[in-house]
Amino acid sequence: MSIAFTFPGQGSQVVGMGKDLADAFPEARAVFQEVDEALGQKLSDIMWNGPEDQLTLTANAQPALMAVSMAVMRVLEAGGLKLADKVSYVAGHSLGEYSALCAAGTFTIADTARLLRIRGDAMQSAVPVGEGAMAAIIGLEHADVEAVCAEAKAAGVCQIANDNGGGQLVISGSRAAVEKAAALASEKGAKRALMLPVSAPFHSDLMAPAADAMRHALDKVAKQDPVVPVIANVRAAPVRDANEIATLLVTQVTGQVRWRETVEWFGANGVTTLYEIGTGKVLTGLARRIDKTVTGIAVNGPADIEAALKTLLG
Repeated sequence: MSIAFTFPGQGSQVVGMGKDLADAFPEARAVFQEVDEALGQKLSDIMWNGPEDQLTLTANAQPALMAVSMAVMRVLEAGGLKLADKVSYVAGHSLGEYSALCAAGTFTIADTARLLRIRGDAMQSAVPVGEGAMAAIIGLEHADVEAVCAEAKAAGVCQIANDNGGGQLVISGSRAAVEKAAALASEKGAKRALMLPVSAPFHSDLMAPAADAMRHALDKVAKQDPVVPVIANVRAAPVRDANEIATLLVTQVTGQVRWRETVEWFGANGVTTLYEIGTGKVLTGLARRIDKTVTGIAVNGPADIEAALKTLLG
């Protein structure tokens, strides 16, 4: 029996996120201040007061979600938690992988904030607005969605971006190809094939310019081996070497987030509880659908932190 900490990705952001933590804990306030200073921007003000369209911008949402995750981590640590003593693995969904690595000591908070700002800006500018698209395909198997993407490739780039489990896959690429794939998926019996309101075709080959930007940024940043292994998105297996992690983070920009396989790996390797550290309960819900032997627990606010510390520290 072991525990893993997971960290949410884009889409979990909400105006007001982290405010209860900042009000209750000086350690959380220090994290938000550190992120604001690293970015030279009062990101915390946008997080707590909006406007929502500013928070939703990729370049803001990514460091904002990391900031809340790290605020929770610092409060847990102040309460006596030592990650390496109580937690066997960490993992995060897309940008959440950076939060996981920050929690495990690979990057500092300030460097993680700057990396995510670079990542958000680079992903946003990689493809002109309107040329890319993403769609959620519900109710088809992975192999069926791969076949649909292959068929749609005549119209442009089209590939699986996220395998979220529970029959939910997200495809990404050129708008014409993704629209064609969504229509084909419906014909093949998908329960739903839904175009997503996103600003860029994340985790597709169209993100190659953003991958180059991250390669340069990750080459320059100081990095340490994580204190516990991270289950890498693109490998769905544990990694502990900081340089290998950096290589995989570059691959992740254009590669598939293999979240279903990550949770299945946890279940197959004795992990019984996944604590979702930060904002929202998306990963907790996905865990329930992927593997019934794994329990998901969301740790968002002060009451969740208190309950988690009681359980983790006995």
